[in-house]
Amino acid sequence: MGKVRQQFTLDVIAADTADAEHRVYSIIGSRHKAKRRKIEINSCDKIDPRESREAQVIDYFREQLATMEPLPTKESPAQEALPKEEE
Repeated sequence: MGKVRQQFTLDVIAADTADAEHRVYSIIGSRHKAKRRKIEINSCDKIDPRESREAQVIDYFREQLATMEPLPTKESPAQEALPKEEE
């Protein structure tokens, strides 16, 4: 078996882009013993904390998440096609 590159996403708490990249290199390096030069970061974007499922992000933003409204859910096309009941 050869080595395979696997794409993934990782949500981290950071002050800026450089700090986020440093944290990703650190996390991946410690988990998988990968060198920084072997790790390729394709993008680094700021996200809404409500979108994350990472335990550290949820814990860090716990107070803010409690006061925020939930994200709107996307209805499936089948649900949109059904007529709504009128009262």
